[in-house]
Amino acid sequence: MAPDRHSRAMLPIPDRPTPGLTTYDAKDPNTSYPPIEPLLPPEGAPNVLVILLDDAGFGAASAFGGPCATPNLEKLAAGGLKYNRFHTTALCAPTRAALLSGRNHHSVGMGSITETATSAPGNSSLRPNTKAPLAMTLKLNGYSTAQFGKCHEVPVWQSSPMGPFDAWPSVGGGFETFYGFIGGENNQWDPSLYEGTTPVEPPATADEGYHLTEDLADRAIGWVRTQKALMPEKPFFVYFAPGATHAPHHVPKEWADKYQGKFADGWDAQREKTFARQKKLGVIPADTLLTPRHAEIPAWDEMPATLKPVLEREMEVYAGFMEHTDHHVGRIIDAIDDLGILENTLIYYIVGDNGASGEGTLNGAFNELANFNGMAALETPEFMASKMDELGSPSSYNHYAVGWAWAMDAPLQWTKQVASHWGGTRNGTVVHWPKGIAERGGIRSQFSHVIDIAPTILEAAGLPEPTMVNGVQQAPIEGTSMLYSFDQPDTPERHDLQYFEMFGNRGIYHKGWSAVTKHRTPWVMVGGLLPAFDDDVWELYDGSTDFSQARDLSAEHPDKLHELQRLWLIEAVKYNVLPIDDRGAERLNPDVAGRPSLIRGNSQLLFPGMGRLSENSVVNIKNKSFSITTEIEVPETGVEGVIIAQGGRFGGWSLFASGGKAKFVYNVLGIQSFPTEAEQPIPAGKHQVRMEFAYDGGGLAKGGNVTLYYDGEAVGTGRVGATQAMIFSADETTDVGYEAGTAVSTDYTTKTSRFTGKINWVQIDLGDDDHDHFIDPDERLRIAMARQ
Repeated sequence: MAPDRHSRAMLPIPDRPTPGLTTYDAKDPNTSYPPIEPLLPPEGAPNVLVILLDDAGFGAASAFGGPCATPNLEKLAAGGLKYNRFHTTALCAPTRAALLSGRNHHSVGMGSITETATSAPGNSSLRPNTKAPLAMTLKLNGYSTAQFGKCHEVPVWQSSPMGPFDAWPSVGGGFETFYGFIGGENNQWDPSLYEGTTPVEPPATADEGYHLTEDLADRAIGWVRTQKALMPEKPFFVYFAPGATHAPHHVPKEWADKYQGKFADGWDAQREKTFARQKKLGVIPADTLLTPRHAEIPAWDEMPATLKPVLEREMEVYAGFMEHTDHHVGRIIDAIDDLGILENTLIYYIVGDNGASGEGTLNGAFNELANFNGMAALETPEFMASKMDELGSPSSYNHYAVGWAWAMDAPLQWTKQVASHWGGTRNGTVVHWPKGIAERGGIRSQFSHVIDIAPTILEAAGLPEPTMVNGVQQAPIEGTSMLYSFDQPDTPERHDLQYFEMFGNRGIYHKGWSAVTKHRTPWVMVGGLLPAFDDDVWELYDGSTDFSQARDLSAEHPDKLHELQRLWLIEAVKYNVLPIDDRGAERLNPDVAGRPSLIRGNSQLLFPGMGRLSENSVVNIKNKSFSITTEIEVPETGVEGVIIAQGGRFGGWSLFASGGKAKFVYNVLGIQSFPTEAEQPIPAGKHQVRMEFAYDGGGLAKGGNVTLYYDGEAVGTGRVGATQAMIFSADETTDVGYEAGTAVSTDYTTKTSRFTGKINWVQIDLGDDDHDHFIDPDERLRIAMARQ
């Protein structure tokens, strides 16, 4: 192998021209220059494909004993290795930030999700420039890089159309190509997509057979083929991170129907079945114990008989969703194989960025946002039964019940968000690299963590960890390369110390032992009493003899427990975990959390064509009085369409024209709709249309009265019975003059939503105590700016 001609510790690699003879005439026979050579990594560096599924527990996929068929994962495992002690952070954005940097999630500011970021360094959602992402390191070493799917690492105040885009994948993230979505989840049937930093619409509709996972796979396949056709000498790094299997659980009906009747025994029985299969497959030790169900999780037999068919269907939909996802992952792997490059492609297939999600309430949800708003009670068993046949369809935004999440984490305790126990952090992982792994179908049990992926890829590629990137000295990578374990099944683990923390749930692993304490319950989104951190009860487990954390040894070994508690605190200080922050919904408020906000004051002026504005880009009108004022120009033929809309089918509001009349609709979670319509059409010419909402007060999510005005004169009144307290949507946006995504109101579709007149401006105001029902056009900017 030829020696590497580059010094790669400083990136970008400095250009070092070779001195030599400079001739006067290019035709001089002595004129000679070395050939221009493309930048490449060291010879033999593999292609890399990292596949990261979302919200999938250790006991979900069939390759690890679960009920969800994953034949492509099994095929990869048969030709590679299964890792049964691979760990994540217990939550999506933190795991992704850790994976892409090789550092612990608090080290890169991602102590929780971006929506709950604070000003504390470990929770700011800001990655320090001393910790460059893996994709940037690979790109600057000659790799082609591309990401497809979910990006949940952009700070919320940087997610508007104006950026800044430093944290976006295709700018500061190091990916030359990005096609996917920004945020925690997305509608699989009608997603909000970006190509680079440009908003784009899905290429088809759900009625035309569109599904996001298939679209992402199509894009990834097309990119890999193009890359190998045009740059066959360059290896690639592809990060494929579908929104699946995060809620909403959206999948074509035929995939869910494959599982009809397979979950009739319920979640307790399902855990027993999975446990037996896991032992048979050897993915857990023969002496593993099945951990019992905690009191917070109801037994299947305790569930109402009338609800059980709905609960069964929830799990059928989820299982179909996972199989559907594995199918499209398989298409990517087949495309790589067809190109003849599978032999030297290092593939990580990680089944989940955390444990299975228990955020769907004890009964499951038709619209998971109901629970996020503290309004899960609206989804009664009767309501759920009426919607059973729609689960997984474009009319749903569904999630399964807590019991199923617990079952999908078999044989472990707890679920997503619970960073203390392996049910929240242990995810089945397969590694496939025929050129670099001799054994086929092996199992590896060395402790490993998501921060280990970056150093593994660098070592496999023969690349050093950079000491300087873009002029900034780099902090050391905190993960440990897993390459040592590829062909040494029994070698001692090298990653033998790891802390865990999420919303106060915390734990420490050290040389086989783990000390853990669960602080809060994931599905209690609003309310609930939390103990003081010093009152949390710690447990102690010996992982050398107890794979599932089933035998608490804290009483037998108090000194060992105290040793590990101290070690947790040391690691917490080292990696910016302190101060521990167990606040939940209140951290959604940027003023409380202490993070920046795009919004200043209580007024916002918007203009036609502005769109794809996330909730963090728009003044917050929840739980208070507000008004919407717009100046429009109406043709003689009248007007139709959206003036401004926020949210979509599963919650939001819209001010629009219907039949020439102004109309306001407040949609609560897709369950209740409250319309107010003007008594007469908007006259032709230039006019102000105004909607005022007078909030009842007295707490969160209350109702209020609506009044519509034309040029300051009241033209209609109505009543909103209830509102959403916390969030309208995780993926829908605010749009002026049209509506992207799904439609708030059934009076129009997104195809018919574009406003047919002219909008000059739209202003959102909180409260109505400093003006009348008409804004002087010459004064509107002064008023808006004064409130800033």
